[in-house]
Amino acid sequence: MHDLSCFKTYDIRGPVPGVLTAALAHDVGRAFAALMGGPVVIGRDARASGPALSDALAGGLCAQGVDVLDLGPAGTEEVYFAVSHLKAAGGITVTASHNPADQNGLKFVGPESRPVDPESTFQHLREMVRDCSFPAPNRQGQRRDTDTRDAYAARVAASCEAAALRPLHLLVNAGNGMAGPAFDAILDRLQSAGARLRVTRINHAPDSRFPKGVPNPLLPENRPETAQAVRDAGADIGIAWDGDFDRCFLFDETGAFVDGQYLVGLLAAATLQDEPGATIVHDRRVMWNAVDRIEAAGGRPVPSKTGHTWFKQIMRQTGAPYGGEMSAHHYFREFMYCDSGMIPWIKVAALMSASGQPLSALVGEMRAKFPSSGERNFAHPDPVAAMARIESVFAGQALNTDRSDGLSLEFADWRLNIRRSATESLLRLNLETRGDAALLARRLADCTELIEESGREGNGCPPPGIKPSSRPGGSVDA
Repeated sequence: MHDLSCFKTYDIRGPVPGVLTAALAHDVGRAFAALMGGPVVIGRDARASGPALSDALAGGLCAQGVDVLDLGPAGTEEVYFAVSHLKAAGGITVTASHNPADQNGLKFVGPESRPVDPESTFQHLREMVRDCSFPAPNRQGQRRDTDTRDAYAARVAASCEAAALRPLHLLVNAGNGMAGPAFDAILDRLQSAGARLRVTRINHAPDSRFPKGVPNPLLPENRPETAQAVRDAGADIGIAWDGDFDRCFLFDETGAFVDGQYLVGLLAAATLQDEPGATIVHDRRVMWNAVDRIEAAGGRPVPSKTGHTWFKQIMRQTGAPYGGEMSAHHYFREFMYCDSGMIPWIKVAALMSASGQPLSALVGEMRAKFPSSGERNFAHPDPVAAMARIESVFAGQALNTDRSDGLSLEFADWRLNIRRSATESLLRLNLETRGDAALLARRLADCTELIEESGREGNGCPPPGIKPSSRPGGSVDA
């Protein structure tokens, strides 16, 4: 019997080997093969447990009769690309993204790089693994090494006119994750096409030890190194990635972090310059800036529930050329409607080149017009009670209440969203205001106090960990 606690809403994440074992990975491979057919693309991030889990996963896939196309060390978006490029039946990335180094996980994608449906296919997969029930295979699959990085780099580099990029100095921090080799391949393509880019690299080589910690630039404590490196190098822009680089994070030339919602607004407006009137998909956690920028540029804003499955579904339904989440997932129609951690920095470099403005100027107005709290995470004993407490205090004053993704309450001059994470045992809180930083601070203090009080009432005393995480902005996949 397997411990299935590592099955989340639409992927698998858990401690290795305590929960996510080689035997579990093998049976997940068998179930995925039985449901999807083959061939199946696999890749893995830099974690030390990756090779053994990949071997077990590939063994299960082959045992169930499908061929395995093994990219070896690769980012999640490289698996997305390879599935479509090779016309595979699906793909699996062995990665835990930003989670601690003693964890790992599996991310899934179907044919044409479409998400695996969480309410049907993924649940069926879970049931097959739970019951160890697999149909009899009619053949033994074969595993072969496959290299699609050059084709992937060409696809990503084509997202801008390389020769039009003005000389820019990039500071890049791969965090010893998988971004470094992919970035180098893309940079080679851009420079060969005429891009005049200069690069300073830090923590560039993949390293399973993660000497600086597992990369997650959404955590404020993980940003100072990149910020200081930007200032020391005199770079025009700083770029950092998480472990499997499906998210990228930007720093302006002063070293200031560019919050995700402002990058969504920037990329949305840039997209609408090329495709006037298009639909742009955004999430509900922090949305005023995105809606303002989309409508000002003549586009149609469409909200989505948080998470890549929902975003990709809505984008395909509407034909939207771009969708963005404040947690740094950016989706592009030109990239199979998938999220990419490489295309955003290229498009921002193109925007800086076309405008002649530094990044601080491009986002400065948005920062002032729509201040936000950054995502605050709470380890809470009763998330439902905490959300009910927030609602009981504020809902009567709200102009609009929305339960499409957690609880969103909108007022004339401020807005909040509070929701349970789909991937971690956390309660996530976001606030935004209309140009009022002082109001933001007051409302954040109010909501924090209410959440803490609800925890004390539930347990009779303040439990350890009830205080807001020291990781504001720590949301990742959901």
